[in-house]
Amino acid sequence: MESGSAIFAGMVFALFGGGLLVWTAARVRHREPVAHGVSPVASATVATLTALITLALAAWCFTRL
Repeated sequence: MESGSAIFAGMVFALFGGGLLVWTAARVRHREPVAHGVSPVASATVATLTALITLALAAWCFTRL
């Protein structure tokens, strides 16, 4: 993988995953719904897992440099 592409993809994954994780934590801490019309526990769990997966993808991209 070309290093420029790996850096770009890693940064996109890292920013999205970090932002989603911070946003989910803030919503849960204020006892507000993460997604409307869905169980609060299920939506927080899915959002957290998605954030962790994208952070793992970011780490994988950065190891390809």
